[in-house]
Amino acid sequence: MRIATYSWAGRRHVGKLSDDTKHVVPLALGERARSVGALALIEAMADGAPLPRAAGAALPLSAVTLEAPIPMPRRNIFCSGVNYRAHASEWGASGLDASAARGSQDVPDHPVIFSKVPDCVVGPGVPIRLPDRVSEAIDYEAELAVIIGKGGRAIPASRAMEHVWGYTIFNDVTARDLQRKHRQWLIGKSLDTFGPMGPWLACTNELDGANTRVRCWVNGELRQDASTQDLIFDIPALIESISAGLTLHPGDIIATGTPSGVGIGFKPPKYLRRGDRVRIEIDGIGILENPVH
Repeated sequence: MRIATYSWAGRRHVGKLSDDTKHVVPLALGERARSVGALALIEAMADGAPLPRAAGAALPLSAVTLEAPIPMPRRNIFCSGVNYRAHASEWGASGLDASAARGSQDVPDHPVIFSKVPDCVVGPGVPIRLPDRVSEAIDYEAELAVIIGKGGRAIPASRAMEHVWGYTIFNDVTARDLQRKHRQWLIGKSLDTFGPMGPWLACTNELDGANTRVRCWVNGELRQDASTQDLIFDIPALIESISAGLTLHPGDIIATGTPSGVGIGFKPPKYLRRGDRVRIEIDGIGILENPVH
C-alpha cells in the first residue's frame, strides 16, 4: 500500500495509490488530514482504526499536486549521521568532523543522531532554495526515511520492526559551512526547504528496508548508489537507540543516513548550484525530484 498527500481543487487530501501509481483514491479522514496530511492516517491506524473508506472517485495522479506525505511533522525529524561505511570514510576525509581530525576511527561506535526542524520539509517538485549570504556550500543527501506507526519507549531491536508503519524518501539537504561553523548540526541542516520528502509513503509490504537500493542523480549524473545492507546501524538498531529513554510516537520520522557520493566527498566539492535538479530513487518507493533555485 502506498499513501499520498496531495492538493486538488484547492484543498489537501490523503489517498491510496493504485498498484501502478497512476491513480489515487481519496480517503475519508476528516478535517485532521487537511492540516497534517498522511499523519492523520498513521494516528488513526495506531489507535486501531481500519483503513478509511474511499471518499470519492479515483483521480489520475497527473491531475493532482503531490505534497510531502507528512507536510508538517509533529516534531523534529530524527536523523542518523555517518551511517554507511563508505560515507563514513568520505566524511572522515572531508575535514568537517572534529573527532576525525583528532584521529578517531571513521566508523562510529554508536549511532550519531541529530535532528532537523519540521518547518524545513517540502514536497516533490518544490525548489530547494539556496540562501543568499547565508551559505555557499549546500549539499544533497539521499536517504531512506522510516515512519513510526506504533509508539513506544525502550523498544528492543528484536521488536523494532513492529513499530514501523512504512517508508518514504528524504533529502537531508545540508549547509556544510554552517555545519562546520556551529559544530552542532541543527542550523546547517534545518534551513527553509532543506527537507524534501516524498513522493508518498510506502507500507512495509512494498519493500524490505534492510535491503533496498538508494540512488541519487544531480543533473543526470549518478552521484550516490548503495544498498541499505551497507548501513552501519540498521533500522532496528536505530529505533532501539533512539527510544532507549525517549518515547517515539506514531508519525515520527527517522532518516537512516546517506551513502557515499555527497558533494563534499568530491575533489573539489560538487555543491548544489541554482538550476540543478536533484533526483532520488529508492526501490519499492519511487522517485523524489526537486529543482534548485
